[in-house]
Amino acid sequence: MLTHERNKLVTETGPGTAMGNLFRRYWIPFLLSDEVGEPECAPVRVKLLSERLLAFRDSNGKLGLIDEFCAHRGVSLWFGRNEEGGIRCPYHGWKYDFSGQCTEIPSEPEASGYCKNIALKSYPCLERGGIIWTYMGPPEDQPPPPAFEWTSVPERHRFHSKRLEECNYLQALEGGIDSSHVGLLHSGELRSDPLHHGSKGSDYHLADREPKFEVRESPGGLNIGVRRNAEDEKYYWRVTPWIMPWYTIVPPYGDNPLHGHAWVPIDDENCFAWTFSYHPTRPLNELELGVMRAGGSLHVKLIPGTFRPMANKDNDYMIDRGAQKAGSAYSGVKGISMQDASLQESMGRISDRSRENLVMTDKAIVMARGRLRKAALDLEKGKRPAGLDAESQEVRSASYVLPRDVAFDQAPGEPMKVKKGVAHTSI
Repeated sequence: MLTHERNKLVTETGPGTAMGNLFRRYWIPFLLSDEVGEPECAPVRVKLLSERLLAFRDSNGKLGLIDEFCAHRGVSLWFGRNEEGGIRCPYHGWKYDFSGQCTEIPSEPEASGYCKNIALKSYPCLERGGIIWTYMGPPEDQPPPPAFEWTSVPERHRFHSKRLEECNYLQALEGGIDSSHVGLLHSGELRSDPLHHGSKGSDYHLADREPKFEVRESPGGLNIGVRRNAEDEKYYWRVTPWIMPWYTIVPPYGDNPLHGHAWVPIDDENCFAWTFSYHPTRPLNELELGVMRAGGSLHVKLIPGTFRPMANKDNDYMIDRGAQKAGSAYSGVKGISMQDASLQESMGRISDRSRENLVMTDKAIVMARGRLRKAALDLEKGKRPAGLDAESQEVRSASYVLPRDVAFDQAPGEPMKVKKGVAHTSI
Protein backbone atom coordinates (compact mmCIF):
# COMPACT_ATOMS: atom_id res chain seq x y z
CA MET A 1 0.00 0.00 0.00
CA LEU A 2 0.97 3.65 -0.34
CA THR A 3 0.02 6.54 1.91
CA HIS A 4 -2.03 9.29 0.31
CA GLU A 5 1.06 11.51 0.23
CA ARG A 6 3.24 8.93 -1.54
CA ASN A 7 0.44 8.04 -3.93
CA LYS A 8 0.10 11.72 -4.81
CA LEU A 9 3.85 11.95 -5.50
CA VAL A 10 3.99 9.00 -7.90
CA THR A 11 0.75 9.76 -9.77
CA GLU A 12 0.87 13.53 -10.37
CA THR A 13 2.88 14.48 -13.46
CA GLY A 14 1.93 18.07 -14.28
CA PRO A 15 4.38 20.99 -14.51
CA GLY A 16 6.35 21.51 -11.32
CA THR A 17 5.53 18.13 -9.74
CA ALA A 18 8.34 15.78 -8.73
CA MET A 19 7.21 13.00 -11.08
CA GLY A 20 6.44 15.48 -13.84
CA ASN A 21 9.98 16.88 -13.61
CA LEU A 22 11.35 13.32 -13.83
CA PHE A 23 9.27 12.35 -16.88
CA ARG A 24 10.31 15.52 -18.70
CA ARG A 25 13.92 14.24 -18.73
CA TYR A 26 13.00 11.43 -21.18
CA TRP A 27 12.12 11.38 -24.86
CA ILE A 28 8.33 10.93 -24.90
CA PRO A 29 6.40 9.15 -27.70
CA PHE A 30 3.34 11.24 -28.48
CA LEU A 31 2.24 10.81 -32.13
CA LEU A 32 2.32 8.17 -34.82
CA SER A 33 4.21 9.64 -37.77
CA ASP A 34 1.20 9.43 -40.06
CA GLU A 35 -0.83 11.69 -37.75
CA VAL A 36 1.17 14.55 -39.28
CA GLY A 37 2.25 12.68 -42.36
CA GLU A 38 2.46 15.45 -44.96
CA PRO A 39 3.92 18.97 -45.03
CA GLU A 40 1.25 21.58 -44.29
CA CYS A 41 -1.13 18.91 -42.98
CA ALA A 42 -3.79 19.80 -40.44
CA PRO A 43 -2.39 20.51 -36.96
CA VAL A 44 -3.03 18.04 -34.13
CA ARG A 45 -4.02 18.85 -30.57
CA VAL A 46 -1.65 17.24 -28.09
CA LYS A 47 -1.93 17.01 -24.33
CA LEU A 48 1.13 15.70 -22.52
CA LEU A 49 1.83 15.74 -18.79
CA SER A 50 -1.15 18.14 -18.40
CA GLU A 51 0.24 20.66 -20.93
CA ARG A 52 -1.96 21.65 -23.89
CA LEU A 53 0.14 21.75 -27.05
CA LEU A 54 -0.17 21.71 -30.83
CA ALA A 55 1.80 19.56 -33.27
CA PHE A 56 2.26 20.25 -36.97
CA ARG A 57 4.60 19.56 -39.88
CA ASP A 58 5.43 22.74 -41.75
CA SER A 59 5.83 23.24 -45.51
CA ASN A 60 9.51 22.29 -45.22
CA GLY A 61 8.70 19.04 -43.39
CA LYS A 62 9.91 20.32 -40.01
CA LEU A 63 8.02 19.13 -36.94
CA GLY A 64 6.73 21.62 -34.43
CA LEU A 65 5.30 21.07 -30.95
CA ILE A 66 4.25 24.41 -29.53
CA ASP A 67 1.82 25.95 -27.05
CA GLU A 68 -1.69 25.47 -28.40
CA PHE A 69 -2.73 29.07 -27.81
CA CYS A 70 -1.84 32.24 -29.70
CA ALA A 71 0.16 34.76 -27.69
CA HIS A 72 -2.17 37.58 -28.82
CA ARG A 73 -5.49 36.79 -27.18
CA GLY A 74 -5.37 33.09 -26.48
CA VAL A 75 -7.09 31.64 -29.55
CA SER A 76 -6.47 27.92 -30.12
CA LEU A 77 -4.06 27.52 -33.02
CA TRP A 78 -5.76 24.23 -33.88
CA PHE A 79 -8.04 26.44 -36.00
CA GLY A 80 -4.98 27.92 -37.68
CA ARG A 81 -3.69 27.65 -41.26
CA ASN A 82 -0.56 25.54 -41.74
CA GLU A 83 1.11 27.52 -44.52
CA GLU A 84 4.49 28.61 -45.89
CA GLY A 85 6.79 27.61 -43.06
CA GLY A 86 4.47 28.15 -40.12
CA ILE A 87 1.01 28.15 -38.61
CA ARG A 88 -1.13 31.28 -38.81
CA CYS A 89 -3.80 32.19 -36.28
CA PRO A 90 -7.09 32.72 -38.15
CA TYR A 91 -8.23 35.49 -35.79
CA HIS A 92 -5.69 38.26 -36.48
CA GLY A 93 -3.07 36.48 -38.58
CA TRP A 94 -0.22 36.12 -36.10
CA LYS A 95 2.11 33.46 -37.51
CA TYR A 96 4.49 31.04 -35.72
CA ASP A 97 7.23 28.77 -37.03
CA PHE A 98 8.00 25.22 -35.87
CA SER A 99 10.06 26.55 -32.95
CA GLY A 100 7.21 28.72 -31.67
CA GLN A 101 8.82 31.97 -32.82
CA CYS A 102 6.37 34.58 -34.05
CA THR A 103 7.35 35.52 -37.60
CA GLU A 104 4.55 37.86 -38.65
CA ILE A 105 1.97 40.20 -37.11
CA PRO A 106 0.00 41.73 -39.98
CA SER A 107 -1.28 44.68 -37.92
CA GLU A 108 2.21 45.77 -36.87
CA PRO A 109 4.78 47.50 -39.09
CA GLU A 110 7.55 45.05 -40.00
CA ALA A 111 10.13 47.70 -39.13
CA SER A 112 8.96 47.72 -35.51
CA GLY A 113 10.42 44.24 -34.95
CA TYR A 114 7.63 43.59 -32.44
CA CYS A 115 7.09 39.98 -33.52
CA LYS A 116 10.73 39.13 -32.71
CA ASN A 117 9.86 39.52 -29.03
CA ILE A 118 6.98 37.02 -29.21
CA ALA A 119 7.61 33.29 -28.91
CA LEU A 120 5.43 30.42 -27.76
CA LYS A 121 6.66 27.61 -25.58
CA SER A 122 7.98 24.82 -27.79
CA TYR A 123 9.64 21.43 -27.46
CA PRO A 124 12.06 19.66 -29.83
CA CYS A 125 10.79 16.67 -31.81
CA LEU A 126 12.34 13.75 -33.64
CA GLU A 127 11.07 10.74 -35.60
CA ARG A 128 12.18 7.20 -34.88
CA GLY A 129 10.51 3.99 -36.03
CA GLY A 130 7.28 5.56 -37.28
CA ILE A 131 6.82 7.48 -34.01
CA ILE A 132 7.25 11.16 -33.16
CA TRP A 133 8.97 11.86 -29.85
CA THR A 134 9.47 15.03 -27.86
CA TYR A 135 11.71 16.14 -25.03
CA MET A 136 10.14 18.53 -22.48
CA GLY A 137 13.00 19.00 -20.04
CA PRO A 138 15.91 21.43 -19.69
CA PRO A 139 17.76 21.72 -23.05
CA GLU A 140 21.13 21.14 -21.43
CA ASP A 141 19.97 17.75 -20.09
CA GLN A 142 18.53 16.39 -23.35
CA PRO A 143 19.40 12.67 -23.56
CA PRO A 144 20.47 10.69 -26.66
CA PRO A 145 17.69 9.69 -29.11
CA PRO A 146 15.56 6.64 -28.19
CA ALA A 147 17.37 3.34 -28.82
CA PHE A 148 14.59 0.77 -28.26
CA GLU A 149 14.80 -2.10 -30.73
CA TRP A 150 11.39 -1.29 -32.24
CA THR A 151 12.70 2.13 -33.33
CA SER A 152 15.43 0.63 -35.55
CA VAL A 153 13.92 -2.43 -37.25
CA PRO A 154 12.83 -2.03 -40.91
CA GLU A 155 9.33 -0.68 -41.48
CA ARG A 156 7.98 -4.05 -42.66
CA HIS A 157 9.09 -5.62 -39.36
CA ARG A 158 6.88 -3.43 -37.15
CA PHE A 159 3.34 -2.31 -36.39
CA HIS A 160 2.58 0.33 -33.76
CA SER A 161 -0.67 1.62 -32.30
CA LYS A 162 -1.90 3.73 -29.42
CA ARG A 163 -5.18 4.00 -27.55
CA LEU A 164 -6.71 6.19 -24.90
CA GLU A 165 -6.83 4.69 -21.42
CA GLU A 166 -9.05 6.57 -19.00
CA CYS A 167 -7.03 6.30 -15.82
CA ASN A 168 -3.73 7.39 -14.32
CA TYR A 169 -0.63 6.05 -16.05
CA LEU A 170 0.60 4.18 -12.96
CA GLN A 171 -2.21 1.66 -12.56
CA ALA A 172 -1.92 0.90 -16.29
CA LEU A 173 1.85 0.46 -15.99
CA GLU A 174 1.44 -1.75 -12.94
CA GLY A 175 -0.82 -4.04 -14.97
CA GLY A 176 1.97 -4.32 -17.51
CA ILE A 177 4.50 -5.58 -14.99
CA ASP A 178 2.06 -7.94 -13.24
CA SER A 179 2.46 -11.30 -14.95
CA SER A 180 0.54 -13.29 -12.34
CA HIS A 181 -2.85 -12.42 -13.86
CA VAL A 182 -2.04 -13.64 -17.38
CA GLY A 183 -2.93 -17.31 -16.92
CA LEU A 184 -6.28 -16.31 -15.40
CA LEU A 185 -7.59 -13.10 -17.00
CA HIS A 186 -6.15 -13.88 -20.46
CA SER A 187 -6.64 -17.65 -20.38
CA GLY A 188 -9.18 -17.57 -23.22
CA GLU A 189 -6.80 -15.67 -25.50
CA LEU A 190 -3.91 -18.00 -24.67
CA ARG A 191 -6.09 -20.73 -26.20
CA SER A 192 -7.55 -18.78 -29.12
CA ASP A 193 -5.47 -15.75 -30.13
CA PRO A 194 -3.50 -16.65 -33.29
CA LEU A 195 -0.42 -14.82 -32.00
CA HIS A 196 -0.43 -16.73 -28.70
CA HIS A 197 -1.96 -20.18 -29.07
CA GLY A 198 -0.03 -23.17 -30.31
CA SER A 199 3.19 -22.38 -28.43
CA LYS A 200 4.62 -24.46 -25.64
CA GLY A 201 4.78 -21.32 -23.52
CA SER A 202 1.00 -21.00 -23.63
CA ASP A 203 0.68 -24.58 -22.41
CA TYR A 204 2.99 -23.90 -19.46
CA HIS A 205 1.09 -20.73 -18.66
CA LEU A 206 -2.28 -22.46 -18.53
CA ALA A 207 -1.00 -25.46 -16.62
CA ASP A 208 0.51 -23.54 -13.67
CA ARG A 209 -1.51 -20.71 -12.17
CA GLU A 210 0.73 -20.26 -9.14
CA PRO A 211 3.72 -18.43 -10.64
CA LYS A 212 6.72 -17.48 -8.53
CA PHE A 213 8.32 -14.08 -8.97
CA GLU A 214 11.97 -13.09 -8.84
CA VAL A 215 12.89 -9.48 -9.53
CA ARG A 216 16.32 -8.00 -10.22
CA GLU A 217 17.29 -4.38 -10.66
CA SER A 218 18.71 -3.54 -14.09
CA PRO A 219 20.55 -0.46 -15.40
CA GLY A 220 17.27 0.97 -16.70
CA GLY A 221 14.70 -0.37 -14.25
CA LEU A 222 13.82 -3.97 -13.39
CA ASN A 223 13.98 -7.45 -14.90
CA ILE A 224 10.93 -9.35 -13.70
CA GLY A 225 11.33 -13.12 -13.86
CA VAL A 226 8.22 -15.27 -13.49
CA ARG A 227 8.62 -19.02 -13.30
CA ARG A 228 6.20 -21.84 -13.83
CA ASN A 229 6.72 -25.58 -13.72
CA ALA A 230 7.91 -27.37 -16.84
CA GLU A 231 8.76 -30.99 -17.61
CA ASP A 232 11.86 -32.87 -16.43
CA GLU A 233 12.23 -30.92 -13.20
CA LYS A 234 12.76 -27.63 -15.04
CA TYR A 235 11.21 -24.17 -14.85
CA TYR A 236 9.60 -22.18 -17.64
CA TRP A 237 10.70 -18.55 -17.27
CA ARG A 238 9.12 -15.43 -18.72
CA VAL A 239 11.23 -12.34 -18.18
CA THR A 240 9.70 -8.87 -18.57
CA PRO A 241 11.95 -5.81 -18.61
CA TRP A 242 10.51 -2.67 -17.11
CA ILE A 243 12.47 0.27 -18.46
CA MET A 244 12.04 3.62 -16.79
CA PRO A 245 9.85 5.45 -16.75
CA TRP A 246 6.90 3.62 -18.39
CA TYR A 247 8.05 0.89 -20.80
CA THR A 248 7.60 -2.86 -20.65
CA ILE A 249 8.42 -5.56 -23.20
CA VAL A 250 6.08 -8.55 -23.14
CA PRO A 251 7.74 -11.98 -23.17
CA PRO A 252 7.20 -13.74 -26.51
CA TYR A 253 5.49 -16.96 -27.52
CA GLY A 254 7.27 -19.05 -30.16
CA ASP A 255 8.29 -17.12 -33.26
CA ASN A 256 5.51 -14.58 -32.81
CA PRO A 257 6.48 -10.89 -32.68
CA LEU A 258 7.67 -9.15 -29.56
CA HIS A 259 5.42 -6.46 -28.08
CA GLY A 260 6.49 -3.39 -26.16
CA HIS A 261 4.22 -1.06 -24.21
CA ALA A 262 4.40 2.51 -22.97
CA TRP A 263 1.86 4.29 -20.77
CA VAL A 264 2.32 8.01 -21.33
CA PRO A 265 0.40 10.48 -19.14
CA ILE A 266 -1.96 12.82 -20.94
CA ASP A 267 -2.87 14.30 -17.57
CA ASP A 268 -3.26 12.78 -14.12
CA GLU A 269 -6.49 10.97 -15.05
CA ASN A 270 -5.77 9.72 -18.59
CA CYS A 271 -2.90 8.20 -20.51
CA PHE A 272 -2.05 6.92 -23.96
CA ALA A 273 -1.31 3.20 -24.00
CA TRP A 274 1.18 2.48 -26.79
CA THR A 275 1.80 -0.97 -28.26
CA PHE A 276 4.96 -1.54 -30.29
CA SER A 277 4.86 -4.88 -32.15
CA TYR A 278 7.93 -5.99 -34.05
CA HIS A 279 10.07 -8.90 -35.12
CA PRO A 280 13.86 -8.49 -34.97
CA THR A 281 14.72 -10.67 -37.97
CA ARG A 282 11.81 -10.89 -40.41
CA PRO A 283 8.89 -8.89 -41.84
CA LEU A 284 5.55 -9.31 -40.13
CA ASN A 285 3.45 -11.72 -42.15
CA GLU A 286 -0.07 -11.12 -43.46
CA LEU A 287 -1.70 -13.12 -40.67
CA GLU A 288 0.09 -11.08 -38.01
CA LEU A 289 -0.61 -7.75 -39.69
CA GLY A 290 -4.23 -8.70 -40.31
CA VAL A 291 -4.76 -9.54 -36.64
CA MET A 292 -3.09 -6.31 -35.50
CA ARG A 293 -4.90 -4.04 -37.95
CA ALA A 294 -8.21 -5.56 -36.90
CA GLY A 295 -7.48 -4.74 -33.26
CA GLY A 296 -6.43 -8.23 -32.22
CA SER A 297 -3.52 -9.61 -30.19
CA LEU A 298 -2.37 -6.73 -27.95
CA HIS A 299 -3.90 -4.07 -30.19
CA VAL A 300 -7.41 -2.64 -29.94
CA LYS A 301 -10.28 -1.77 -32.28
CA LEU A 302 -10.84 1.99 -32.09
CA ILE A 303 -13.81 4.28 -32.71
CA PRO A 304 -13.12 5.56 -36.25
CA GLY A 305 -11.36 8.92 -36.28
CA THR A 306 -10.36 8.66 -32.61
CA PHE A 307 -7.98 6.75 -30.35
CA ARG A 308 -10.76 5.70 -27.98
CA PRO A 309 -11.47 1.96 -27.94
CA MET A 310 -14.83 0.81 -29.28
CA ALA A 311 -15.19 -1.20 -26.07
CA ASN A 312 -15.08 1.38 -23.30
CA LYS A 313 -16.55 2.22 -19.91
CA ASP A 314 -19.63 3.83 -21.48
CA ASN A 315 -20.74 0.48 -22.93
CA ASP A 316 -19.30 -1.67 -20.10
CA TYR A 317 -16.55 -2.81 -22.48
CA MET A 318 -19.13 -4.86 -24.41
CA ILE A 319 -18.94 -7.51 -21.69
CA ASP A 320 -20.34 -10.88 -22.73
CA ARG A 321 -21.60 -12.72 -19.66
CA GLY A 322 -22.23 -15.85 -21.71
CA ALA A 323 -18.60 -16.00 -22.84
CA GLN A 324 -17.53 -15.31 -19.26
CA LYS A 325 -19.56 -18.21 -17.97
CA ALA A 326 -18.37 -20.53 -20.74
CA GLY A 327 -14.73 -19.61 -20.07
CA SER A 328 -13.91 -18.46 -23.60
CA ALA A 329 -13.35 -14.96 -22.18
CA TYR A 330 -12.58 -15.23 -18.49
CA SER A 331 -13.82 -11.73 -17.60
CA GLY A 332 -16.36 -11.58 -20.43
CA VAL A 333 -14.40 -8.76 -22.10
CA LYS A 334 -12.87 -9.53 -25.47
CA GLY A 335 -9.20 -8.88 -26.23
CA ILE A 336 -6.09 -8.92 -24.07
CA SER A 337 -5.58 -5.16 -23.90
CA MET A 338 -9.21 -4.35 -23.21
CA GLN A 339 -9.37 -7.03 -20.53
CA ASP A 340 -6.51 -5.19 -18.84
CA ALA A 341 -7.90 -1.71 -19.47
CA SER A 342 -11.40 -2.53 -18.21
CA LEU A 343 -10.05 -3.60 -14.83
CA GLN A 344 -7.46 -0.83 -14.58
CA GLU A 345 -10.09 1.79 -15.33
CA SER A 346 -12.48 0.15 -12.86
CA MET A 347 -10.10 1.19 -10.04
CA GLY A 348 -11.07 4.83 -10.64
CA ARG A 349 -9.20 7.58 -12.40
CA ILE A 350 -6.46 7.48 -9.75
CA SER A 351 -6.31 4.32 -7.67
CA ASP A 352 -6.40 4.75 -3.89
CA ARG A 353 -3.38 2.64 -2.97
CA SER A 354 -3.88 3.15 0.77
CA ARG A 355 -6.63 0.50 0.57
CA GLU A 356 -4.51 -2.24 -1.02
CA ASN A 357 -3.54 -5.59 0.46
CA LEU A 358 -0.46 -6.66 -1.48
CA VAL A 359 0.95 -10.19 -1.75
CA MET A 360 4.17 -11.84 -2.91
CA THR A 361 3.28 -11.64 -6.61
CA ASP A 362 3.16 -7.84 -6.26
CA LYS A 363 6.90 -7.60 -5.57
CA ALA A 364 7.71 -6.04 -8.95
CA ILE A 365 4.98 -3.43 -8.50
CA VAL A 366 6.33 -2.45 -5.09
CA MET A 367 9.88 -2.20 -6.43
CA ALA A 368 8.83 -0.15 -9.47
CA ARG A 369 6.91 2.32 -7.32
CA GLY A 370 9.92 2.65 -5.04
CA ARG A 371 12.33 3.18 -7.90
CA LEU A 372 10.14 5.84 -9.53
CA ARG A 373 9.74 7.69 -6.25
CA LYS A 374 13.45 7.54 -5.49
CA ALA A 375 14.36 8.74 -9.00
CA ALA A 376 12.03 11.73 -8.67
CA LEU A 377 13.47 12.68 -5.28
CA ASP A 378 17.05 12.07 -6.45
CA LEU A 379 16.47 14.36 -9.44
CA GLU A 380 15.74 17.18 -7.00
CA LYS A 381 19.24 16.56 -5.63
CA GLY A 382 20.77 16.74 -9.10
CA LYS A 383 21.13 12.98 -9.79
CA ARG A 384 20.66 11.88 -13.42
CA PRO A 385 17.78 9.40 -13.88
CA ALA A 386 18.23 5.83 -15.11
CA GLY A 387 16.85 4.56 -18.41
CA LEU A 388 18.12 7.37 -20.63
CA ASP A 389 20.83 5.61 -22.62
CA ALA A 390 21.21 2.77 -25.11
CA GLU A 391 22.47 0.32 -22.47
CA SER A 392 19.11 0.58 -20.72
CA GLN A 393 16.93 0.57 -23.84
CA GLU A 394 18.55 -2.01 -26.13
CA VAL A 395 17.05 -5.01 -24.33
CA ARG A 396 14.48 -7.70 -25.11
CA SER A 397 12.06 -9.79 -23.18
CA ALA A 398 12.53 -13.55 -23.36
CA SER A 399 10.97 -16.88 -22.47
CA TYR A 400 12.97 -20.07 -21.92
CA VAL A 401 13.28 -23.27 -19.91
CA LEU A 402 16.10 -23.74 -17.40
CA PRO A 403 17.14 -26.37 -14.87
CA ARG A 404 15.70 -25.53 -11.48
CA ASP A 405 19.11 -24.73 -9.99
CA VAL A 406 19.90 -22.03 -12.59
CA ALA A 407 18.75 -18.48 -11.82
CA PHE A 408 16.81 -16.75 -14.61
CA ASP A 409 19.43 -14.01 -14.91
CA GLN A 410 22.15 -16.64 -15.39
CA ALA A 411 20.58 -18.11 -18.53
CA PRO A 412 23.21 -18.92 -21.17
CA GLY A 413 23.56 -16.83 -24.30
CA GLU A 414 22.39 -13.47 -22.88
CA PRO A 415 18.79 -13.92 -24.09
CA MET A 416 17.74 -10.38 -23.11
CA LYS A 417 20.44 -8.63 -25.09
CA VAL A 418 19.58 -7.11 -28.48
CA LYS A 419 21.64 -8.87 -31.13
CA LYS A 420 21.26 -7.49 -34.62
CA GLY A 421 20.20 -10.21 -37.05
CA VAL A 422 19.50 -12.74 -34.28
CA ALA A 423 15.94 -13.71 -33.35
CA HIS A 424 14.64 -13.36 -29.82
CA THR A 425 14.72 -16.25 -27.35
CA SER A 426 11.28 -17.79 -27.00
CA ILE A 427 9.35 -20.94 -26.14
